[in-house]
Amino acid sequence: MEAFARCVIVGGAPIDNYERIKSHFKNDDYFIYCDCGLKHEEEFGREADLIIGDFDSYDRPSRDTEMIVLPRVKDDTDTSFAVKEALKRDFKDFLLVGASGARFDHSFVNISLLLYLKEKGCKAILADDYSVMEMINDKAEVEDKWPFFSLLAIGGPAKGVNISGSKFPLNNGIITPEDQYATSNEVIPGETAKISVSSGMLLLIKDY
Repeated sequence: MEAFARCVIVGGAPIDNYERIKSHFKNDDYFIYCDCGLKHEEEFGREADLIIGDFDSYDRPSRDTEMIVLPRVKDDTDTSFAVKEALKRDFKDFLLVGASGARFDHSFVNISLLLYLKEKGCKAILADDYSVMEMINDKAEVEDKWPFFSLLAIGGPAKGVNISGSKFPLNNGIITPEDQYATSNEVIPGETAKISVSSGMLLLIKDY
């Protein structure tokens, strides 16, 4: 297989701002379209390298592109299967799009894939019309071009959380799934918010 730097997995959630999503693409990305994610192919202007789906929500295409047809009765969602298939193909860097913003259950599962990929030692972000998300377990920075950012504990408690350069700083905090108080923070204009985590992981959400 040709060497690609990153795998872009396209789901079927609605997208309004295609230019915003396309701004994240790179020339050497490998594209996997999942089932009705194919509806975004023309707007993206990037042909599928691999198509995966059970085609319960989109007509199965007739084309020469590599395709994996899944049974409709299965444990994994089409997107989850696509992530695992990409891991088998040795991808370590991921971008998920068309993966959040519609049904909450599918959105939550796809956001949880960021945690799954982080635990696999991979780099992964999820981008939609409103935000960019990634899991962090050490240090991160948020530039002041982002109006708001939030830190959510979705995989268990995160301890030793520090935030500086923001409207709401934090020193040695503990964020748990039961107490999600690090929401809707703001970067001080002209500064860069700095985040560190001693143990555990947090979902960093940067809002446009």
